[in-house]
Amino acid sequence: MGSCCGGIDLRFLRTTLTLGSAVLATLALGACAPSDSTGFSPRLSAVRSRGVLLCGVNGKLPGFSFVDASGTYRGLDVDICRAVAAATLGNPERVDYRELNPAERFAALASGEVDLLSRNTSYSLSREARGGNNLSFAPVVFYDGQGMLVPQGSGIQQLRDLQGKTICVISGTTSELNLANSLRQKGITYTPLKYQTADQAFASYLQGRCAAISSDRSGLAAKRSSFPDPAAHRVLPALMSKEPLAPASSKADPAWADVLRWTIYALFQAEELGISRSTLDARLAEARADPNQADLRRFLGVEGDFGRQLGLAPDFVVQVIRATGHYGEIFARNVGMGSPIRLERGLNQPWSQGGLLVSPPFR
Repeated sequence: MGSCCGGIDLRFLRTTLTLGSAVLATLALGACAPSDSTGFSPRLSAVRSRGVLLCGVNGKLPGFSFVDASGTYRGLDVDICRAVAAATLGNPERVDYRELNPAERFAALASGEVDLLSRNTSYSLSREARGGNNLSFAPVVFYDGQGMLVPQGSGIQQLRDLQGKTICVISGTTSELNLANSLRQKGITYTPLKYQTADQAFASYLQGRCAAISSDRSGLAAKRSSFPDPAAHRVLPALMSKEPLAPASSKADPAWADVLRWTIYALFQAEELGISRSTLDARLAEARADPNQADLRRFLGVEGDFGRQLGLAPDFVVQVIRATGHYGEIFARNVGMGSPIRLERGLNQPWSQGGLLVSPPFR
């Protein structure tokens, strides 16, 4: 691809990152990043100049990011990309999806090949720290945990039944480390069979080359839904880790991180306020008609300057909700009980309903 940085080839920058020259790439990008006309974010300015959002996704995980029969990207992670495009460009369709495997995702983000990652990525210290991957994480959009998928007829009922067996895992992921730590703590010896991509790992599992496969429980359920016989496989009840999955951007542009953060908070807040796609116009009319509805008016951009403070349109929240609906709608259609993935909301509910999703005040 070309470069938004005065002729520097982003493929070259990505190569330098792969070779470990992260500092060189970061300095090169910082030196040539275009200035945003509003004085906010170089990345926001680049997105608007380009007219399209570059969003790094998995692309092969049903329910989160995958290509349907019509050739359209769909899923929870895809809807996050669409929400950000609506907030920044006023059009949720202005997204170029870039499929990235675990080994290349962080280099693609650091080099500027993508504007953000919305790719079932766990939030962790080593990934956020400047001495690590130097990511800026947005709010968690899916609270998950690592599990184990096994054939129904295998006789494997608990982790201890995996003693001495071969387990498939994707290398370069938190799943690889969690698997080793969890089974070591339990004194369970096993043989890891490592693969670069999820497709390779799950294909090997279905071929019977390993007795089980370990990954995030949501990912296991998603992949199982695409098996020839999903009912022939089960996710063990054991939970091996906590995996808060969150979109991410580069620390090089804090103002861009603010845009991602508050776009996602808008999805949470809209659900808390009961503002869905179907009720949006009525609530907007209510806000315009009643000057005493101060919080609602500010949230929907009828008054105040929250959008301007982020470098966005005053009604960016309206654009986001119109594009995707609130978080609960995104969850339901992509991975909820009415979808092929059939996941309970569990912790992924508003704080007011016993979940962990909470937005700071829009004030």
